[in-house]
Amino acid sequence: MIALKTLNRKELEDFISSGAFRQYDFLPITKHRALSHIKNPKAADEDTLLILAFDEEKLIGYVGCFPDRFVIDGKEIRYAWLSTLYVNPDYRKKRPAKALLKKVFEEYEGRIAITEFTREAEALYNIIGGFEYVFPKKGKRYYFKTDAARMIPEKKPGTRPLKPLFRVLDAVANLLLSVKNLPVKKPDFKYEVSGNIDKESADFINTFSGVREADEINVFINHPWVLEGKKEETYLFSSFAGTFKYFWVKIFDQNNTLKAGLLLQLRDGYLKIPYLFSNDHLDEVVRFLNYFVVSHKVKGFTSYQTQLNQAIQDTKVFSHIYERNFNREYLFHKSLLKLIPEDFNPHFQDGDGDCMMT
Repeated sequence: MIALKTLNRKELEDFISSGAFRQYDFLPITKHRALSHIKNPKAADEDTLLILAFDEEKLIGYVGCFPDRFVIDGKEIRYAWLSTLYVNPDYRKKRPAKALLKKVFEEYEGRIAITEFTREAEALYNIIGGFEYVFPKKGKRYYFKTDAARMIPEKKPGTRPLKPLFRVLDAVANLLLSVKNLPVKKPDFKYEVSGNIDKESADFINTFSGVREADEINVFINHPWVLEGKKEETYLFSSFAGTFKYFWVKIFDQNNTLKAGLLLQLRDGYLKIPYLFSNDHLDEVVRFLNYFVVSHKVKGFTSYQTQLNQAIQDTKVFSHIYERNFNREYLFHKSLLKLIPEDFNPHFQDGDGDCMMT
């Protein structure tokens, strides 16, 4: 019989600080990811953050919960994102995933949301039922360099012996692209780049309606789910990367007034823009991004920022060599949907949910 153990903020802190989380065949969470969950400003002390599934005393699965909330017409609606779900394949016949999800629904009264899920997980959620697809986002992925040595073997494992050849081809192609991008210069308008959102930026962000405030974004900048370093082999989700950095960018007008703020996340050569705040046309944002891409040797950039993507389409200064359409789906449980108006749209930015952290 499967036994379940729930951990709230205090219990998760004790679980990590004692080192007990390392006693199993695989890690149910990393220390730095746990710290981020504990620091989450929207997590109440009693909220369940991690649920463990045991067969006798053997850990066979876990699910992570990331509390969040909407405020609609002054009313707070609390819910949680599923941030991880893993079960040991040897125990799937015992259906630990079903038991874990049932417990999550009990803990949050069905107020559950999910995004950035795998196809396997999506199939499971659809089998269990109760979820609806809502608030879809259309995005773009822009490519600036060739990365055949990574991408081809991932899609076609039989080509792995050819990786040295792919590396040579990448090197030649990317050298030519670097020469092509030599004319890209530092922008001639005023901008500042830092690691955190400052007071001036926070005041600017407060003029926009959104799911997250500046202080909350700073918490996750300072307590990331991914660190730079060697991967934890016994943890199956994102934990370490060769490069993982956030950049807060401020762009000013000619009167030295802040006109745009954007948060960039760079991970192993791939760029995201979790948050973008702007009162103006995005021409200068596009120009800055193009300079950033070239100067930081970015391989690819994914954006679900609709207005930004349109601005990129309208300009001739973006240095991408190829682009693909992407879709991001959100699953909301019907119990959560009952609490929000039918015409409600959260206008999620790219970093909302748990997308900013990975």
